[in-house]
Amino acid sequence: MWMEVTPRVDEPSNIAWHRDDGMFLGSRLATHRVRKTTMTEQQKKWFLRSAAVLVTGVIAVFAWQRYGLDKKDVGLVSGNGRIEAVEIDIATKIAGRVKEILVREGEFVTSGQEVARMDTDVLNAQRRQAEAQLQQARSAVEGARSQLAQRESEKAAAQAAVTQREVELDSAKKQLSRTLKLVEDSYVARKEADDDRARVDSAQAAVSAARAHVAAAEAGIASARSQIEGAQSSAAAAKANIERIQADIVDATLKAPRDGRVQYRVAEPGEVVAAGGRVLNLIDLSDVYMTFFLPTAVAGRIALGAEVRLVLDAAPEYVLPARVSFVASEAQFTPKTVETASEREKLMFRIRAQIPTELLRKHITKVKTGLPGMAYVRLDANTEWPARLQVKLPE
Repeated sequence: MWMEVTPRVDEPSNIAWHRDDGMFLGSRLATHRVRKTTMTEQQKKWFLRSAAVLVTGVIAVFAWQRYGLDKKDVGLVSGNGRIEAVEIDIATKIAGRVKEILVREGEFVTSGQEVARMDTDVLNAQRRQAEAQLQQARSAVEGARSQLAQRESEKAAAQAAVTQREVELDSAKKQLSRTLKLVEDSYVARKEADDDRARVDSAQAAVSAARAHVAAAEAGIASARSQIEGAQSSAAAAKANIERIQADIVDATLKAPRDGRVQYRVAEPGEVVAAGGRVLNLIDLSDVYMTFFLPTAVAGRIALGAEVRLVLDAAPEYVLPARVSFVASEAQFTPKTVETASEREKLMFRIRAQIPTELLRKHITKVKTGLPGMAYVRLDANTEWPARLQVKLPE
């Protein structure tokens, strides 16, 4: 870069040429100093004002291109967005190793289709163990029932013994009564009465022992019944454990909950995933919508269910019908604390236009997400759609 240096008044008026780095070139005036001209404050202000006007003009042009509509589109408002769909994570319920993945990324799957399998060797071993525990519990139930039957038989025998001992006691008492009368009449010696009294006491003790045997048999019966209940509870627990393990084995085969397209294979065969670990990511092609943004002045006039027309960049010749299914309750892009009217005009609200499920199912294999496009919203239901926004669907 070159610059001309004006000579000082007290020096010869020779012209010296210098480079802007201070090096002297082509002059005999080696003593001249290089002075660079600087921008004045007035020039700076003019520059800043010009830049501000330029930026404002660019923003206005963008806003007009972004939200402006032709005169023929009066009553309509538009915004650009992308086609989106509900995402579903297919995950394993328990920790384990991925044995097999049956689908590829981008493949279309139907509801209930098997998409992956987890390794079930450990679960199968646990089920066999639970089945053995169930068999053991059932055997314990049968053993306890046998004990109960035995205790009931012992109780019946003890009760018979009590009856027999009571008869013997009654006979001994009668014999003692007769002997005592004979002793009073001096027909027999007192020793006979003493012997009969001893037999009564013996019969009384035998009755008490027999009754104790009955009580013991009843206690044995109660214990056997308790053992039966415990064994039955163990059997029920073992059976429930088998059912739980079987449910885990069934859940080890991962199935698609809805019709959709595989978006990602998060895990691969041989990998170990934790409980709840994602294996596949699926997009639900029956729940597809476009999300776009509109300013405050427009968003406040949009009602849920309002008609929308979607035009995708990839297929501008088609016009898809949709309806407003969601209007955000909070603005985007600016802080919540903005209160001035000029700032509130800059607030943007998120709008969602839902594509009809019937239309999606009809063209479900052609539905793709992520495609950009334009959404046109009809603010007044009485406004006619222009010809270019009449519904036009692919065959």
